[in-house]
Amino acid sequence: MIEFIRGYIDYVCPEYIVIDHQGIGYEVFTPNPFAFQESRDKLVTVYTYEYVREDVRALYGFLTREERRLFAKLLQVSGIGPKGGLAILAAGRPDEVVRAIEEENEAFLCKFPGVGKKTARQMILDLKGKLGTFPASSAARASALRSEALAEAVAALKTLGYAEREIEKIVPALGLEQLSTEEYVKRALAMLLK
Repeated sequence: MIEFIRGYIDYVCPEYIVIDHQGIGYEVFTPNPFAFQESRDKLVTVYTYEYVREDVRALYGFLTREERRLFAKLLQVSGIGPKGGLAILAAGRPDEVVRAIEEENEAFLCKFPGVGKKTARQMILDLKGKLGTFPASSAARASALRSEALAEAVAALKTLGYAEREIEKIVPALGLEQLSTEEYVKRALAMLLK
């Protein structure tokens, strides 16, 4: 297994990032690719999970080992695949997900795309008492708004499986402030999960 990749961010899109490591570009799917956008031209470490099936071989990347550990645990739940695991982690709050599982808060878990009552119940049955603790996420980094930041955030939300009608409801509230794409995505996810 590849523990991590250390390199430079070469490309960022709503689904994945490309990390240039000594001239080789690794395509890495992440919960929020735009979290890495401000790290361009800086050496970054991305903790990876290698997903291998008969017809698929993909790398999934995370900012912390804790996020990666939760992703691996989520994949063990029947009904949750890599895309669903990324959507759950996209809010950037593994500690809240763990708390919801431990407290059997099905309503909170059902707010994630692709997670219905049956899958939420399965998550609780399979993972309760097996996740340990996760540190709270750090505050979002401040940055200046680039003209395409809101459009990129909307594209990322669509990639995560949110319906356009859901996104349209929150865009007016998001557009009031100047934020980075990452901050738009985190704020949008917080609004969508309420």
